[in-house]
Amino acid sequence: MQFREIVGQDQIKARLIETVQSGRISHAQLFLGPEGSGSLALAVAYAQYISCENPGPQDSCGECASCRKYQKLIHPDLHFSYPFFAKHKEDTAQTFIAEWREAFLENPYLGLETWRNSLDAENKQANINIAECHQILQKLSLKPFEGEYKVLIMWLPEYLDKEGNTLLKIIEEPPHKTLFLLVAQNQEQILSTILSRTQLVKVPALPDQVVETYLLNQGVSPEKAKQIAFLSDGNLQSAQNLLKDLENDNFQLFTDWMRICFGDKGNAMIDFVETIAKSGRENQKAFLRYGIHFLRECLLILSGASDLVRLPEAEQVVAINFAQKVLSLAKAEAIVAELEKAHYHIERNANPKILFLDVSLQFVKILKFNTLPSGTQHIFS
Repeated sequence: MQFREIVGQDQIKARLIETVQSGRISHAQLFLGPEGSGSLALAVAYAQYISCENPGPQDSCGECASCRKYQKLIHPDLHFSYPFFAKHKEDTAQTFIAEWREAFLENPYLGLETWRNSLDAENKQANINIAECHQILQKLSLKPFEGEYKVLIMWLPEYLDKEGNTLLKIIEEPPHKTLFLLVAQNQEQILSTILSRTQLVKVPALPDQVVETYLLNQGVSPEKAKQIAFLSDGNLQSAQNLLKDLENDNFQLFTDWMRICFGDKGNAMIDFVETIAKSGRENQKAFLRYGIHFLRECLLILSGASDLVRLPEAEQVVAINFAQKVLSLAKAEAIVAELEKAHYHIERNANPKILFLDVSLQFVKILKFNTLPSGTQHIFS
C-alpha cells in the first residue's frame, strides 16, 4: 500500500513521512479514526514507507523487493492482528490470514461488518483472544528476517479483553526495531493500560467533497456522487456499499412516502410497502439512512440553521417546503426516531412488509393527526 493510493488525508500522510525522514519513529502508535477514514490503509502505507529500500520524499518506491512484498501483504517482517470469530480456543489471527489478505487488498477501507461477511462467522462474537496475544509475543521475540524493522499492525484493539494486559510489557519495552501500529475507531473502548503506552495519530473522517471526488473518478454521476457522499458521513466503506447497493432513487422514493403518509392514502401505502419490501435488506437500510439524513437536514431548517444544510439544490428546495408547510421540531424528531428504530429492526431481519406498513401508519399519526409517540422529547432541549 502506497500513500498515493489512499484517498485524502494529505496532512496525516505528510506528518507520517516527516517522522521517518527525521528519524522520530515512535515504537507504539495509535491510529484513531472512524470507520472508512483510511486509518488502516495509512498504517500499512506507513509501515511500507519505513521498510522501503528506496523511499522517495513523498512515498515508498513501490518497486523494491520490500515494497513488492508489502503490496501483497506477505513481507516476513509484517504481522497483522485483528478481531476474528474463533471456532477453537487455539485459533489465532494467523488461522484467517489468507482471508484477511484478500479482504484488505480488495478494500483497504473495510469495516468489521465487511470483515465478518468474508468469514463463516455464524453467531460468534469477534474478539482478539489470549491465544492471539501469546502468538504476538512469540512472533515479536524473533529478529527481523529481511528488513530493518519488524512491524505489528493491530486492527481494532477495542476487541482485546483483559488478556491484552499480556502485551503491556512488550508494548512499553519492545525488542529493538519493533513497531506497534494500533488502528482503532473508539478510544473509550481500548484498555487504558494500552492507551497510555501509545502515541496518538488522529485520523479525521473524510470531507464530503473528497468522497464526492472519489466517486466521480469511479464514473458515478455528479448528482448520485453528491447524494452518496452526503449519506456516507465521510465513511468510504459506507460510500462503497451505497454505490454497490443503491438501486433506488431514495430522494424520490422517500418524498413520495412522506406524501402518501401525509395524505393518508391507503392503496398507495400498500403499493409502496410492496415495492420497498422487494428491494433487499441493504437497499432498505440505505433508504432508511437517507430518510434519517433528510429529516435531520429539515431539523436544521426548522431551527434556523439553513446555512448548514448539505442537501443538493433540488432536494434542499423540497426539504425547505416540507419543513415549513408540514413539519414541526417535534414531528421531525418523532419521524427520525421511527426511522432509527426501523433501521435497527431491518438489521435484525425483521419482516419488511410488516415493518414498513407499521412505520407508515406511525407516520400517518404523526403527520396527519399530530399524534406523537409518548416520551417524544426535543433533541435541542
